[in-house]
Amino acid sequence: MGLILEGEENDQVLLPPSNFSLVEDGIFRSGSPQSSNFPFLDSLNLRSIIYLCPEPYPEENLDFLRSRNIRLFQFGIEGKTEPSLSNLKDTIMEALKVLIDVRNHPVLIHCKRGKHRTGCLVGCLRKFQNWCLSSVFEEYQRFAGAKSREIDLTFLETFDAKCLRPCLYSIIYQYQGYGSNKRRLLYTEENLQKPQITSV
Repeated sequence: MGLILEGEENDQVLLPPSNFSLVEDGIFRSGSPQSSNFPFLDSLNLRSIIYLCPEPYPEENLDFLRSRNIRLFQFGIEGKTEPSLSNLKDTIMEALKVLIDVRNHPVLIHCKRGKHRTGCLVGCLRKFQNWCLSSVFEEYQRFAGAKSREIDLTFLETFDAKCLRPCLYSIIYQYQGYGSNKRRLLYTEENLQKPQITSV
């Protein structure tokens, strides 16, 4: 189901990518976008994309990102072979640091189908937000469906959100703009490890 833009000579139907959903204000999730989804992505005014696959980003999608000045953060998590929990934890931690930095918002998180790898990252964000484990599992399973993976649930259960605390110590609240009282989360540069950024 898509959105319709009215008021133009030809109404345009905006098609979201598969498994698209709002996670939080400024954070979205989906499967891999196709060219037919680009007008919809335009409507999100994205600043960043967090891509969770090891494969190179499709050239057509890179062209779209370049033309919109959208940053691509790639964190290669294998989809078919089960990664070791320690490797998965390290990669998810690096992706979380990008995800919780509001300078990267609005941001779209996606893997190939928007189920397992995306579900793990969103699940860890939920633990960071102090969601109870049953709610974390319910959200993961809503997107994974019958293909829910036991290793992902084990990972989510054992993920310790407190391990983000050193990163939190390097985050400051800063007011943006003249007279604005909207609080924003920002990193102090000296404590921030550089994420893997693919130049587009």
